[in-house]
Amino acid sequence: MAVQPWGEQEFGAARPPVPGPPAMPYPAMPPAAVPQVAMPQSAMRAATADRERTVDVLKAAFAEGRLSAAEYGERFEAASTAQTYGQLARLVADLPAGPMVAPQMTVAQAGPVLVPVPPTFLAPPPQRPTNAVAVTSLVLGLLCVPTVGLLGVPAVITGHIGRRQAAERNEDGDGMAVTGIVFGWLSIAFWTTIMLMVAVFG
Repeated sequence: MAVQPWGEQEFGAARPPVPGPPAMPYPAMPPAAVPQVAMPQSAMRAATADRERTVDVLKAAFAEGRLSAAEYGERFEAASTAQTYGQLARLVADLPAGPMVAPQMTVAQAGPVLVPVPPTFLAPPPQRPTNAVAVTSLVLGLLCVPTVGLLGVPAVITGHIGRRQAAERNEDGDGMAVTGIVFGWLSIAFWTTIMLMVAVFG
């Protein structure tokens, strides 16, 4: 093998390898697998309803084109035979609807349970005040009977005033005012009938 004066080998001759930096070992790539998901109760056993919900998520992902037919088939078989929540969660962790449902928390994990207070021990709601004029109308209306209807007109007047004030002030007493008005008008009608009979037959 002839060597040229400028230090290069003759065309076509084999050249010695050029030393370079030592090759760095590449880390071994993990095999393609379904993403792993850590759940607090991943070891808890799953129910049939949990597996069915997982299959529904897989069906939706396959219909949207997120999973190929082979991926869907593999995950479907895995979901059908899954025994724990962790196994189900790993099957849908990379899908929009995942991870799947978590098991219900125990009482110790969820914290203290707030027990509602019985109504007996609760403070009564504030009551609205009763309109005083409405009470007066009720009293006058009831007194129309022993007074032979002499208080009928005052009972009607105070009854209308009491109803108006109760509505404006958001007070109770509308029923009392109505009762006073009814007794008042009955008394007025009674005395009107008496006076007509006296005028006609007197």
